Amino acid sequence: MIAVIDYGVGNLFSVEKAVTALGAPVKVTREASVIRAAEKIILPGVGAFGDCMENLEATGLVPVIRDLVTSGRPLLGICVGLQILFDGSEESPGVRGLGLIPGMVRKIQAPGLKVPHMGWNSLNIRARREKADLFAGLSAHPYVYFVHSYHAVPEDASLVTATTEYGERLTAAVARGNLQATQFHPEKSGDVGLQILRNFISS
Repeated sequence: MIAVIDYGVGNLFSVEKAVTALGAPVKVTREASVIRAAEKIILPGVGAFGDCMENLEATGLVPVIRDLVTSGRPLLGICVGLQILFDGSEESPGVRGLGLIPGMVRKIQAPGLKVPHMGWNSLNIRARREKADLFAGLSAHPYVYFVHSYHAVPEDASLVTATTEYGERLTAAVARGNLQATQFHPEKSGDVGLQILRNFISS
């Protein structure tokens, strides 16, 4: 079973629908016991970094998530669900993220372009992994759907598995051990997004 963490933010039911369409059992939940029993975890998120962390902390699930990640449970972060894996964000100064990936979330610098970066854009896949490769079966430059004003900058640049170009080079996906995350929305990215979710489910 795959648990989609419900903490009051994110496209929970869009993610649930996409996973269900792929034939995998899935449950949207904020119950710690259900999340602990899940084979894999999806952490979605939309809105402001600070609001997402406040909501997540209110559920009491922060230590549960940290424990499961430490134990090796696969986790997929989506959009702000990627950002809160980091130490903090310029969007919400003083608010601590989960700290599971060292680094900060920075404001997009795109002079002359509208921010947020919203719509379809191509990926530059930088790294493919032998195991748990989100991009297996995809071309080097597939199109996916973004909605964001900030992007993550890990201290270790080798953790960036895909980028996109919008005024500057932006982090589009990261991976660290059993953690993987996308800044874009796979549940809104058509067949490419479904393949990415399929790769996570089947890995």
